[in-house]
Amino acid sequence: MAAEVAAYLLENPDFLARRPEIYRALAPPRRVHGENLADHMVAMVAAERARTRALEAEVQAAIDDGRAGATLVMRVRLAVLALMRSRDVVETVTQEWPALLRVESCALLAEPAPASGGPQTALAFGFRRAGILPLPVGSVTRLVGRGRDARVRAEVTEAALLHAEAAALVTRDALVRVPLWCGTPCLLALGAREAAALPIRQAATTLAFLGRAVAAALTR
Repeated sequence: MAAEVAAYLLENPDFLARRPEIYRALAPPRRVHGENLADHMVAMVAAERARTRALEAEVQAAIDDGRAGATLVMRVRLAVLALMRSRDVVETVTQEWPALLRVESCALLAEPAPASGGPQTALAFGFRRAGILPLPVGSVTRLVGRGRDARVRAEVTEAALLHAEAAALVTRDALVRVPLWCGTPCLLALGAREAAALPIRQAATTLAFLGRAVAAALTR
């Protein structure tokens, strides 16, 4: 095989010149300059190949995230359909959604109702349903971020508070603001074992829609 390749190149001396992209896959010959001189061409070729590999990895990651994002959209649609036919919103979210969303846990958590003493406060107590876990005051803004509706975290903190008995299984989570009309700060926490279930890119808008769907269902 090597002799055939060599013979072909001898018969076609301009082969590589017409196909410069092949140089990226070839190991360049090492030129001899003496012990104290470096072959800069080899170093430049190696650096170019490293840069190309990094770009290829970045492109592949974007493709993977795009696929994961499309899959998340389909799963969210199924979850919302389940919510539309639900008679018990909290039970549907906590019991049915993990399988539909392919995550380990789904939890609803809420801070104490605003202490205004007005009619909104009285209405807020209606959302203190069984299955909605308590959160300390200020937790929703602290965890999701001021001005944000959703975030996906690759580094999970406060797992026991957010994911309860599933905390040990969660390696990535999504925290979604549930904008209740009564003003009580409420949070949807999704905990996943597999990173692909909750892509960091292209997921915030889809998850924010999920939070709004929960808020609408809770007001029925």
